[in-house]
Amino acid sequence: MTFNMLIAILAAAISTGTPILFVALGEIIAEKSGVQNLGLEGMMLVGAVTGFIVGASSLNLFMAILAAALGGGVLALLHSYVTITLKANQVVSGLALTIFGTGLSGYLGKPYVGMPAPVKFDSVAIPFLSEIPVVGPVFFNHNVLVYFSYALVFLLWFFVYRTNFGLNLRATGENPGAADSLGVNVFALRYVYTIFGGMLAGVGGAYLSLASAPSWVENMSGGRGWIAIALVIFAIWNPARAIFGAYLFGGVEALGYRLQAIGVTASPFILNMMPYLLTIGVLILVTISSRTKHIGEPESLGIPYDREER
Repeated sequence: MTFNMLIAILAAAISTGTPILFVALGEIIAEKSGVQNLGLEGMMLVGAVTGFIVGASSLNLFMAILAAALGGGVLALLHSYVTITLKANQVVSGLALTIFGTGLSGYLGKPYVGMPAPVKFDSVAIPFLSEIPVVGPVFFNHNVLVYFSYALVFLLWFFVYRTNFGLNLRATGENPGAADSLGVNVFALRYVYTIFGGMLAGVGGAYLSLASAPSWVENMSGGRGWIAIALVIFAIWNPARAIFGAYLFGGVEALGYRLQAIGVTASPFILNMMPYLLTIGVLILVTISSRTKHIGEPESLGIPYDREER
């Protein structure tokens, strides 16, 4: 493997890992509030198709991203109502939304299947920074969504661990009864952060249809929503750790594509399985580790809050 190829793989790892990063960051915030959302795959697909349709209709990328965020947010609102207000099982609700979102995206996107995106996010090299050897080509020669993800990681980390709002968020997921007794509106916060997580899932989907592979193809998320859920555990519910995990998963996927391109004599099916095998491996390691120490999972994750039981 040549040095230039290694640089290309590292750059591709960032590009490929960015949609997973968006989704994982949103899920970290939602789970910090105590709500588990397994509907991310469906929200990604709805975000991908709504972003593509609005982008194709308006030729405005900002409107496309906004529409994608709203698409994911609407599904997350439905999940919030079912799980927070009606106190239904969060796993069942999330799985139902994945199935619903997959079907809805296929229906909405049927007229656009295979159509190239009329507008897309192109790479924009940052002056001076992109010229730094190794670091420049790897980190600073991407599209604006990648640069936005860099800032988002820091902003969310700062929000969660350095602000009073973040303290309330963590309290809501750890001990909602205690937070409620101190005047924190547990129900409202869980709604807000779950919807926010769904909106980021929609943005992650739009990245696929407007930047990564600018077109619409049914089921184009390819299981990335599920990988993002595993990444949340890998990151120990910490936004700063999520960026490393996302690029690791992205790098494994990018490596598979590169190996196929240079003619490595391995089954393409095996190479395509690599990111998912890594996901299983991560879950096994984290599960083993969690037996001996607390790894950061919110204490009330997945448990509906009932004020009468406080």
